[in-house]
Amino acid sequence: FNILNGGKHAQDSTDFQEFMVAPVGAATFSEALRAGAESFAALRAILHEDGHATGQGDEGGFAPSLPTNAAAVEVILRAIERAGYRPGEDVGLARDPATSSILVEGTGVGGVTGQYRLDREGRTLDSGELIDLWEHWVDTYPIVSLEDGLAEEDWAGWRELNDRLGSKVQLVGDDILVTNPTFIARGIAEHAMNSVLIKLNQIGTLTETMDAIGLARSAGWTAMVSHRSGETEDTTIADFVVAMGTGQIKTGAPSRSERVAKYN
Repeated sequence: FNILNGGKHAQDSTDFQEFMVAPVGAATFSEALRAGAESFAALRAILHEDGHATGQGDEGGFAPSLPTNAAAVEVILRAIERAGYRPGEDVGLARDPATSSILVEGTGVGGVTGQYRLDREGRTLDSGELIDLWEHWVDTYPIVSLEDGLAEEDWAGWRELNDRLGSKVQLVGDDILVTNPTFIARGIAEHAMNSVLIKLNQIGTLTETMDAIGLARSAGWTAMVSHRSGETEDTTIADFVVAMGTGQIKTGAPSRSERVAKYN
C-alpha cells in the first residue's frame, strides 16, 4: 500500500516517490487489507496532529511537506504502531524511490557513475553512496522490498546493490526491466536484482506479461503485479495477480475508487 507519496507523484514532498507498507505478517488477505487500511488511517491522524496537510498524491497516499526522506519512514513507523501492529513483524516497509527521476542527466549510463540529486536534503549522491544509504536504511528500518533503488541504465550500480543487499531484501526492477523478457534475461544473467515489477500494459499483451513472470520465476525471482499512476476502476490486474499466484499486488493507498476497486 503506497500510503505516502513524494517525488513526481506529489508537490513539495519528499525526493523519493513511494513509501509503502507491506502487511507481510497477515495470515489472510482480509487481515492484510485491514492492516493496510488501519495504518493508512493512523497516518492521516498523525499528520493532522503534527500540522501537516493531508492532501493526496497520484496514487492515493498522503503528500506532506517533510524535512527529510527519513522523516517519511519515521512517521509511517509511528502510524503502524498506532494502528496496533508491530513494524517488521505484522507490517513491513516497502520503498520505490523512483531514482531515475532524480538522476542527474548524462550520468548513470554507459559506465558513467550515477549522480542522484536529493533536492529536499541539498545533496547529491553517487551510485555507491546511494547504495550506502539503502544499506543503512535496510539495517535501520524493517524494509522488506526496495524497487528501483538505482536508475534505469545504471547496470553496474544494480549489480553492486544486489551483491550487498540481495540476500537481505527484495530488490525489484521496474524502470530498468519494463516487464520486458529481454531485459529480465539480462538482469538474471548479470545478477542485478531478484524481483521484477509487472505492468500489464507496459509490455503490451497478456501473453508477453505471463512470459515475463515465467522467466522471472525460472530464476527464482519474485514478481509484483502493479497498477499505473494514472488509473481507472478496471480491476483486471486484481484477477491477474490471483491467476498468476504472484502473491504481491501494488495498487496504491486504500483510498479513492480507482485504488479501492482493486482491493475489493
